[in-house]
Amino acid sequence: MRYRVSISRKEGLSDPEGSTTGTALRDLGFDEVASVAFGRTIVLDVADGTDPGRVDEMCRRLLANPVIEDFSVEEL
Repeated sequence: MRYRVSISRKEGLSDPEGSTTGTALRDLGFDEVASVAFGRTIVLDVADGTDPGRVDEMCRRLLANPVIEDFSVEEL
C-alpha cells in the first residue's frame, strides 16, 4: 500500500521560507503572487493491510511536528 503524507505549517504561524520566496518572486516582477507557503510531501510504501491509523501515528510521532504543523494522509 502507498500513502501520501502532506505536511504544512499550522494556520497563523509564520513561514519564513514562504515569506522570503514570496518577496523574491515579487522582486522578479511576479506581482500577482500574494503569498507562498512551503510544506513537505512524503510517500510511504507500507505492507498491504496496514491500518491507516498506523500512518497517522507515524506522522504524530515522527514525520510531522504536531505543535507547529498539520498533516493529511491520502491512500494512493
